[in-house]
Amino acid sequence: MKGLREKAGLRTVDVASRLGIAESTVRNWDIGRHTPRLPIEDIPKFLEVYQCTLEEVIEAAKESKRKFDASHS
Repeated sequence: MKGLREKAGLRTVDVASRLGIAESTVRNWDIGRHTPRLPIEDIPKFLEVYQCTLEEVIEAAKESKRKFDASHS
């Protein structure tokens, strides 16, 4: 997730502000502690902010989770 955010040229505070969520939530997505859980109506805005496809988000979230799990096992 961090890679997607950085590819879009955004800081955690930028994403948090644009999506109306806590910056800590974005940081947790970045490290794979949590995956994005948004109401269905918020998904288009999320994809617009991250400038990516749904498939890219799914893969990025899986990779972040794998890294998090590997570093905490």
